[in-house]
Amino acid sequence: MRRTWAIGALALGLVLAGCSSPGAAPGSSAPPASSDGYGGYGSETTSSPQAPSTAAGDLKVAKTSLGEVVVTSAGMTAYVFDKDTKGTQTSACTGACLGLWPPVLATGDTPKGDGITGTLGTIPTPDGKKQVTLDGWPLYTYAGDTAAGDVKGQGVQGIWWVVDATGAKIGG
Repeated sequence: MRRTWAIGALALGLVLAGCSSPGAAPGSSAPPASSDGYGGYGSETTSSPQAPSTAAGDLKVAKTSLGEVVVTSAGMTAYVFDKDTKGTQTSACTGACLGLWPPVLATGDTPKGDGITGTLGTIPTPDGKKQVTLDGWPLYTYAGDTAAGDVKGQGVQGIWWVVDATGAKIGG
């Protein structure tokens, strides 16, 4: 009888283990990592979710499951990328990366931020637009975030992070 229980418990454990996702942080529903290891950074494939429009470059602070974070005027969470270099005039996210991580684009010459205490600025994009920066870091949204306040891009591959009003990474 004990052997039957042990085998049943082992089978249940294996089934439950198969339901977990090793690539996502606890409580996260981020998609599996791409083969390039950067959640789309440097990837040549284009089979990614459609990115929401990021022309809403005015920023604000909103409460999410991770606390108060920076979001666009449309409520989409803003992220920073560890492969970027603070204070430079270029973004390290290019090509297919931009399909998953579209830049937050400025709507005017100077980005505005309601409740933002870090320094806002812009850098040029390859197509001549202006990408919003916060405290020197380029900002992006995540195509996997489908609703205002989603934070599914948090911690993807250990290099994508939400930021607080000062521009500091949360959890990174």
